[in-house]
Amino acid sequence: MDRFWKYKLDHVIFWVATVCFHMFTRITLIEKAGLEQFALEVLVRNGLLAGIIYLNLGVLIPRFVKQQKVIIYILLLTVSLLGYAFAKNVHDVYLYGYVMGDAARQYFFYNSFYNISIAIFYVAFSVALQLSREWFAQRELIRRIEVEKLNTELEYLKAQINPHFLFNSINTIYFQIDKQNRSARETLSAFSEMLRYQLYECNGKEIPVEKEVNYLKNYVDLQRMRKDENYSITFSSPVDLHGFTIAPLLLIPFVENAFKHVSHFPDKNEIRIELSRDNDFFHLKVFNTKDTRREVNKNGGIGLRNVQRRLELIYNNRHSLQFYELPESFEVNLTLKMT
Repeated sequence: MDRFWKYKLDHVIFWVATVCFHMFTRITLIEKAGLEQFALEVLVRNGLLAGIIYLNLGVLIPRFVKQQKVIIYILLLTVSLLGYAFAKNVHDVYLYGYVMGDAARQYFFYNSFYNISIAIFYVAFSVALQLSREWFAQRELIRRIEVEKLNTELEYLKAQINPHFLFNSINTIYFQIDKQNRSARETLSAFSEMLRYQLYECNGKEIPVEKEVNYLKNYVDLQRMRKDENYSITFSSPVDLHGFTIAPLLLIPFVENAFKHVSHFPDKNEIRIELSRDNDFFHLKVFNTKDTRREVNKNGGIGLRNVQRRLELIYNNRHSLQFYELPESFEVNLTLKMT
């Protein structure tokens, strides 16, 4: 059916049926006026019909009906119907009045009612076909959306299996760790909490800032366990940092970037994460030393570009983001205006 509409087979069938029916009703013209006049009648009548039909479908309806200019549409459609009747009357007078010698039909308005009726019928019929075409297209679109929705829901249900399996596995590993090994248990517990936050609590547009801060703290604690004594890692967050919401997972890319690009010298490797609140403004400052032998892109990688785009979309005109790069350090300052 898609190919039927795609290749406009409905138009082909419509015009084949219309022309054939008209030729059947005018077949006597071949004997009375000759083959040439018969062909001219078929060409003129159906050519004029095609003109007003496609003028209506291609110009008048899109420009006036869909723009809710109904009165102008009715006036222009009436003019086009009268124009068809006028042109067809001229040909009828010529064909029937002079070529075939019917004196009554030399009167110009003899066939006016018939010609206007034919024009109205075919215009209305063509509009009905077009509406049927659009209705089918809409129904097909709705069907595809429903199928995609069902597929999405199915994929979501399938995806739920993995998190449950993952948490069950983490719990199993947790209880298999010797109770004396508190460090390993705490690390696994923090990792489980981070996964739970990402999978189950970040589905909304905003989340309490306390949960985002706790997620950052767990991430920093895990990273701290991976680093040795040559790294100075500080995480500073005031006690009164609560009472407002922010977009979930908005801050973590800046912290991840610091751990990714921190220097690896035998000493003086430093990362500082500072969170603060100043009236209606929330501040994040992330500082890290960097290896002078490696060049750090000040715009960051994909993670930082993505978070910049999120800030533009979510906090448009309500945020400030600055990067400060020195030969041996890199710093990010983010300020959000709270609502």
